[in-house]
Amino acid sequence: MTIIEATELTRKFGDFTAVEAISFSVEAGEILGFLGANGAGKTTAIRMLTGLLTPTSGRASVAGYDVYSQTEQIKRNIGYMSQKFSLYEDLSVAENIRFYGGIYGLSNNEIREKTSLLLERLGLARSRDRRIKALPLGWRQKLAFSVALIHDPRVIFLDEPTAGVDPITRRQFWDMIYETAERDVTVFVTTHYMDEAEYCDRVSMMVDGRIEAIGEPAELKDRFAVVSMNDLFVKLARPGAS
Repeated sequence: MTIIEATELTRKFGDFTAVEAISFSVEAGEILGFLGANGAGKTTAIRMLTGLLTPTSGRASVAGYDVYSQTEQIKRNIGYMSQKFSLYEDLSVAENIRFYGGIYGLSNNEIREKTSLLLERLGLARSRDRRIKALPLGWRQKLAFSVALIHDPRVIFLDEPTAGVDPITRRQFWDMIYETAERDVTVFVTTHYMDEAEYCDRVSMMVDGRIEAIGEPAELKDRFAVVSMNDLFVKLARPGAS
């Protein structure tokens, strides 16, 4: 079942084209790595798909809802985790869960149940009253990911979720991503770690606002005659360096 579909999706800012006629689809339970150098257009594309930015032209739907006319329905059916801001650092672990549960429209009983489940699964039961800023970055990221799923969305958008965390925590985080995909939740993830691209079902590589390549990691490496996703990134996004 197709959960995300974009056709010739375009966004211009005056004379500048940030995203130029990108077309792709993502299935339920699929993990799509959305890669590209800074300024390639990834964030603009995500903002259109999450209902935060109206496209200039083209078509797109997320979870069956149109990005032009049904943005509120899209927001209710997606989760979003930003690298820069996901949790309130001056609130406790439990307070953050309660706050976001309320934003997503959960009842008080649902919030209590979800809080207990999240704290138990993450091993944070003893830290429920600790402020977020007192937690190690890895724990904060794992909690932010779990909070973004608290309302059982059909799609979750992850913007460089493992930036700055240690390799062991990165591996644990990807275990959580796999568990999420196994529940038929579509995972749309950006990362600047090219080794993480290997963990995705498919990878899209954006260059200057366009999708230059999309496919399974092994297929892309074979098609472009490279041995790693990092080599593919250099070949497509930084051709002068190859």
